[in-house]
Formats: sequence, C-alpha cells, structure tokens
Amino acid sequence: MSQGISTADRSTPRLDRPFWKLFTASAAATCADGISKVSLPLLAVSLTDNPVLISGLTAFAFLPWLLFGLPGGALVDRLDRKRAMSTVNIMRAALLSVLILLITLGAESILVLYAAAFALGLCQVVYDSAARAILPQIVDRRNLDKANSWLTVEETVGQSFIGPPVGAALFGWLRAVPFIGSAIGFLVAALLVLAVPGRFRTERSEPTTLRADIREGLQWLWRHPLLRHLTILSGLIAAFLSMATSLNVLYALHTLHLSPSMYGILFVAMGIGGLAGSAEVGPLAARVGRPRTIALAVAISPVMCVLLGSFTNLWTAGVCFFGMAAGVTMWNVLSMSLRQAMIPAELLGRVLGAHRVALWGGIPLGALTGGALAELTSVPVAFIVSGIAQIAVAFLIYRLINRHRQLIADSYES
Repeated sequence: MSQGISTADRSTPRLDRPFWKLFTASAAATCADGISKVSLPLLAVSLTDNPVLISGLTAFAFLPWLLFGLPGGALVDRLDRKRAMSTVNIMRAALLSVLILLITLGAESILVLYAAAFALGLCQVVYDSAARAILPQIVDRRNLDKANSWLTVEETVGQSFIGPPVGAALFGWLRAVPFIGSAIGFLVAALLVLAVPGRFRTERSEPTTLRADIREGLQWLWRHPLLRHLTILSGLIAAFLSMATSLNVLYALHTLHLSPSMYGILFVAMGIGGLAGSAEVGPLAARVGRPRTIALAVAISPVMCVLLGSFTNLWTAGVCFFGMAAGVTMWNVLSMSLRQAMIPAELLGRVLGAHRVALWGGIPLGALTGGALAELTSVPVAFIVSGIAQIAVAFLIYRLINRHRQLIADSYES
C-alpha cells in the first residue's frame, strides 16, 4: 500500500487541499516548460531554416522517452514521488542556467540546442512519470477524470496562454531572457511541490532489482487485454501527429508568414481549444459514455491536420489549431484516467513509463519523417499526410474501445 494522503471520505466528489497544492506546483512547472518549449524552436530557427534540423529538435526532446522511459518509470516506483518531482525541477533550472551562459557568450549552436532538448527531456521522463503516478494516491479513482481535467486546464493555460506568448515576446527582446524566466519557474515549482503533505513512496514486501521491476511492469501491461493494444495504437497516433507538430514553427513563420512574436498567438488559439476540451470532456463522457467520447476525441486531430495542410491562411489555422488542441486534450484526459483506474498503484510508475515509451518513443521518428517529407515537398503536404495516417489509426482505436466497453465501465467502479 502507498503512504499517500488518506481522507475521511474517499468517495466524495470534492477535490481536497492536497490536490490543489499539487495543482499549484504543477502550474508553476508548466508555465516554465511552456516558456522554454517555444523559445528553443525560435532560437533554432534563428540558426537554421532546414526542416530536418528543426524537426530534429523535437526528436531530441522526446528521445529520452525511448531510451530511458522504462527505467525512469521503475525508478519512480522506488522513490518518494513528491521529492522526485522537486529534484528534477531543480535539475531543469540548472540545465537552463548553463544554456543561458552559452547564449550570453555567443556559443549557442544547433548541436547545443539538441543537447539542451535531450537533457530537459530526460528530466521530464522522471517528472511526468512521478506526476501521473502520484495523482491516484491523492484523489479517489472516481475523481480521476475531474482531477486530470483540472491538471489539463493548468497545462493548457501554462503552455498556451502564459508560457509561449511570454517566451516569444521575451525572445524578441533578448534571446537569453525567456530561459531565465523558465529557470526561475522551475525553481518555484520545486519548492511548491514539497508543500503537498504526505509521503508517496510505495511499500514493498521484499527488495527487488530495477530490472525485475521493469520486467514486472512490462509483463502486466502485455497481459492486459485492453491497455496492450491501446498503448501500441497510442504510440502510432503520437508518431504520426508529430510529423505535423514538429513543423509548427515553420508552418507559422514560413507558410503563414508570421513574425516570431505572432507565433506565440497561435498557442493562444490552441489554449482556448484545450480549455474547451477540458471543460467538455467530463460532461460529454457522462452523457454519451467514455467509449464514444474517446472515439470522438481521437478523430478530431487527424481532420484538423488535413485541413491545416489544405487551407493555409491565418483564420483557418486558428480554427484548426483550436480543434486540434480540443481533441488532443479530450483524448489525453480520458486515456490517462483510464490507465490510472486500471493500473495497480504499486505498478503505476513503471507501467505508465512503458506506455510513454511507446507513446513518445515514436515521436522522434515521426518528427524526422515529417521534416524529411517537408523538405522533399512542403510543410502543408506533411500536415496532410500526417492527418491521413492518424485517421487510419483512429479507426482501429474506435474498434478496440468498442470491443472493451464493459471492461472500461467496470474499471471505475472497483
């Protein structure tokens, strides 16, 4: 059993104070992450306009999930998850401090940015694994949709309304300044997460090796009738989607001919879409059921990608980025809640880690494929191909979810 937060009534629909403390800490980290994620591509475009090299930045950011997702998840099941989150936030602030120094000295290069993206991604492997694994220790599983929706709201606000516009504006003023703000944000988040009361290390009946932990998590996932196939299909969706999203900065600057500061405005449209998706996913799932809502959510983004490639004007782009964010947000909330409801607490870190290896491990390959396709054809063509490929996978997810409707319903009642 974990030593997380105990409450008098775990079935209450109310989200208690420990969750809101976690929410506040997560919001600070998300804002810091949003600033750095928009500033790194802008810095890359100032060094090169080669689509392959630009998409390579996304590849290096997600490569740590492919290489270290499994041991990172297993590590989270061994550590106090709260302290793990605090430690990696401090490490992210330290890494950004090194990048700030290099920019100040004029020593930045595309290779330096690749190294920074990889190192920050490595920290995110541990942080995200711990952040998702700690949530079921704080809230009742019947409240997971609600809690994940609130966390998605703060992620949307931080990574769309605050982080990117602030990062883009500061980058236009002085290239090193947004990274200073990001480093400060991670330090604040490191302190705030320590205010969440309780210990979050899972108890073990006997000592085990890290390799044995990883094997146990993989075996559990492989034997699950729904999550095994959902993990594989989710990985394909993520890889195909990254063919388009890794080129967002080139789509904005070269296809829509926006300025770097206006690039941040596109994130506002995505933010509004994310908030709309967060607000609607709970009521929609209650009204038509989780399976139908999942099928709808996973179908929205592919259509938006095809439209983005077909109609390249600012207003269409704003509507499509809104729709894409709404669909992705709904999918993320429902699929994460489903995994948290089905996976035993003591296995959450490593099973979620294995899932994210498949989910994000394919993103580097998808990003590089999208960059190569854009170089051979154009950025809009890469968006169209990405959308068509996602539509095919979305149909397979619909069939899978429909086949396991009762298992999904039962998972939230046990």
